[in-house]
Order: sequence, then C-alpha cells, then structure tokens
Amino acid sequence: MAGERLVYLPLGGAGEVGMNMYLYGYGKPGKERFILVDMGVTFPDMDGTPGVDLIFPDIEWIADRAKRLDAIFITHAHEDHVGAVGHLYSRLKAPIYARKFTSHIAALKMAEHGYDGSEINVVGAMPEQVQVGKFKVGFMPISHSIPESSGLVIDTPDGRVVHSGDFKIDETPVLGEAFDREAWAALAPVKALICDSTNVFSRHEGRSEATVGPNIVPLVRDATGMVVATTFASNIARVKTLAEAGREAGRSICLMGRSMQRMVKAGIETGVVTDFPPYILPEEARDVPRENLMILATGSQGERRAATAQLSRGKFLGISLREGDTVLFSSKTIPGNETSVGQIVNNFSELGVDVIDDKMADIHVSGHANRPDLEEMHRLVKPQILIPNHGEHRMLREHAKIGEANGIASMVAPNGTMVSLSGDRPEVVEFVETGRLYLDGSVQIGALDGVVRDRIRMALNGQAVIGILIDEDDEALTDAWCELRGLPEQGRSNAPLQDILEADVGQFLGRADAKTIANDDKLEDQIKRIVRQTSQKEIGKKPEVVVLISRLTA
Repeated sequence: MAGERLVYLPLGGAGEVGMNMYLYGYGKPGKERFILVDMGVTFPDMDGTPGVDLIFPDIEWIADRAKRLDAIFITHAHEDHVGAVGHLYSRLKAPIYARKFTSHIAALKMAEHGYDGSEINVVGAMPEQVQVGKFKVGFMPISHSIPESSGLVIDTPDGRVVHSGDFKIDETPVLGEAFDREAWAALAPVKALICDSTNVFSRHEGRSEATVGPNIVPLVRDATGMVVATTFASNIARVKTLAEAGREAGRSICLMGRSMQRMVKAGIETGVVTDFPPYILPEEARDVPRENLMILATGSQGERRAATAQLSRGKFLGISLREGDTVLFSSKTIPGNETSVGQIVNNFSELGVDVIDDKMADIHVSGHANRPDLEEMHRLVKPQILIPNHGEHRMLREHAKIGEANGIASMVAPNGTMVSLSGDRPEVVEFVETGRLYLDGSVQIGALDGVVRDRIRMALNGQAVIGILIDEDDEALTDAWCELRGLPEQGRSNAPLQDILEADVGQFLGRADAKTIANDDKLEDQIKRIVRQTSQKEIGKKPEVVVLISRLTA
C-alpha cells in the first residue's frame, strides 16, 4: 500500500554475540505494527558488570509502543533467545508463538514469574503459518545445537523475509531435524535474508554433530578413574552423545546440575529426545564405584556456581575428584570466559585430574554456520537484500562484505538501526536509542542508573567512609571517625591510613569557617577533597568517599 514500509530494527544481538531481540514492522512511518523475534539474555562478568545476574536488551522503545506490538516469535530455546521472556513480558503483553519444545522451555521461564502459560501458543513447522496483521509467519526447521531450532519465514506485502535464527548446515545432526537443502531452496528468491554471522571468520566447512561421538567413545572407554564431561546443557544432542559413550563403556550416567536435568527432562517430555540412556541423580552416584561412573555436569563456560566449578574446588554433593580421573570439556569456550575456564582447568590439574578439551581432541563442533555454510545459505534462498545479525560488529561487517561481493545488496545494521527493506537496497530510516538492562538481584536497573558504574569504581578505587558530629552551635563535637574498605592499612608514612585521614579531617574542621561548617554540601565537598588528596599522597589512589554528617538539634 502506498506510503507504507517494511522495517527491521535490532534491539539486541547486532553488534554482540547473545542477547538477541529483533523487531519487524509494517505500516506508515511512525505507525508501523510490529512483531518481535526472540527475547534473549547475555551473561555478566566480574570486570564489567560485577554483581549483576543477567543482562537484557533495553526494551523501552518497543514497550512505549506496546499497543502496536502484535506478537512475539521465539526461534529456539537457547538462553540468548528465550532467557528474557519471563523477565520482560509484563511490559509487552503480546501473544508468544513457538514450536513445542521451545514453548515448553518458555513456559517454565514464564512460570517463574507467575504466568500460567496461556500466553504461549504452540505452532507447528512450515507449511503452517501464523497470520499476524500484515505478517504471515512460519517456523522453518533448521539444524542447530538444540532441538526444534527454526528460522522464520515472514511473508509481507513487500515480499518474503527469511530470519535465519542460529543455524548450521548439518544433514546428520544426531538429534533434531536435519538441514533440508531442497526445502530452503524452495523459499527462493526472497526479498531479504537476516542472517546469523557468529562464525563468519571460520573458513572451513562446518562439521556434523555425528562426527563427535566416535571421538568421545574411546576417551571414556580408556579412562581408568571417574569421568566428568561438561557441555552446554541445552545441547541435548551432545548430552545424549556423551551419555551413550558412557553407557557403551559400561558406566552409570549421572546428570549433575539443575539446567542439565531440566533440559533432558523437557526433551523427553516433549518427545524430541528418545532412547536417552538411563541416568541417576547425584545422591545415587555416591554409591557407584568411581571407575564405573560418568558425570555429565553443567558449567562448561566457567560459571562459578555450576557443577563443574564446584567439583574443581573440592567435594560437591558428596562427590570429589582425584588423581587419575578425567574431565572432558565438550564445548568451545565463549570469548570472555577464558579466564574463568582456565581457573577451573588449573584447579583440576592441582587435583591430579586430566582435562581434555576441543583443542586436544575433536570432541566438539559448533552449532553456528561457518563461512562456506553462510555462502551456501545465500545461494539457496537467493536474497535481494542481506542484513547480517547475531555477531560482533566485525562479524557483521565481514558478512556484509561477502554479500556485496556476490551481488547482494548488504548493510551492517547494529542495535538501534531501523532499516527499510521495501526498496531495492536497504535504507537506514531512523536511529533508535538502545542499551542494556541489568538484573541485579530481583531488581531491573538501567545501564545509565549508575549502580554498576559505582560498583566498578568502588572495586577499582576502594572506599573511605568519614563520619562527623556537629553540635547545636555548628562546632565539631568529637573527632572525625574513618572506616576503610578495600584500601591498604598503611601508606608511605608507615602510619595507619585511618589515623592519618581522621587527623587531616580533624585539622580541617578546626580551621573551617562558620559558613562552611553550617553548609552540609560545602562541608561534604571539602572533606571529600581532603580525603582524596591525602590518600593519593599516602597510597597513590583516590578512593570513593562517603561523608556522614550528623547534627544535634536543640
């Protein structure tokens, strides 16, 4: 219709790996009606987000337009695509559509926030489609590292859009649906392809999940002590492969970690997992001889509270590792997690435990398309427009270069870039303010609220708390007192830093004029300046300073 347009707007996942959230809209400028694809999270680190539990995309822009949001579609059940659904749903309130297994996981997450699951609609695979306003959306099965992953086929008045979701080309995936080249080619030609970019720099063809099992079996069979294997709990195909290797070696299989148990149970209940080897729980594993036991544990990315990290620090749930045992890391370490994973590996080494990872043996394959697979997807669906998504900026840029080199109109569209897909080439039509929300305990805080910033500053600089008592005549009643947190006890003068700061603040109070003593703001500013100057001279640091002023009244 004249004056209407088809737009794409990433809120998360474009310029980063994880935290996926994408909008598609159709209508007149400023009056478009939208569908939302995925509601993902990313995970914090102690350097940049200390104390934070989860990180979400900032949804303020679409929350302010929630009446124009007609539906939410979830491509698959990984945390970076479904993890925020329960946390953010109250601000959006649109019906959710997903396939059976993903719906099951989404319902569990919604239940944690008091929802009964009626918000979620189970949809079958293509050719079934859902009509939502001007959009007609279908779930196209695609191979990935979790069952029932799907790309989305989005038919619009301006043409067909394919949203690939996370994928790889795997025709023998062990578990879940194989990649069907003929089915994907039948979609062509499409108006636009919005495409996963995570592995764009890997130039070799991706390996099938079926190649992993034969490499794991001899490692488990030849191990003499207990075997622990860790991988992503959501990679149920890998979990099953590991369990089958343990069963073939005559070992009892133990699932350790709530997410591991929850994912396997969900797979069995929804029918996407069949013939999973019998397994026991940790409390039963204590009675199994260690040479007959294989533990499948959560925590492949170094999560400090997960089962693998707990085992590396000693005894966990009554089970401990020792010299002669073996740990398999059947996963790839996500960039940024190297330090925490390395610490766990070193912990195991100190225990005499042998660690085998994907660099030492072919016991892992990626769930994302490498460069040759991305180019194959381009050839199959024949897009007029390519918009790379799910990747760091350098990945998006490299993917766009590949598209342009093959004659596809391509654009890098980071989070907040609204792109019109209606013309022959993509066109930026608006920039939207985007950012991050932090789950801090049970409270959601904005990136600009200052909470995380202040926490980082305290971690870097330490803290000094100064207390003073002023009487009714605006005179200091007692000496100042000082409490230090995260600072050395002594400085260059070899005297206690606390005593030095108390003395310097006391001297200031003794010579301050009446106007300064009577004004809390001036008094606080002066004391902060003195504490920072003295601390810089004594210990080479300017701490965060908190001044507590108490006044007696008549």
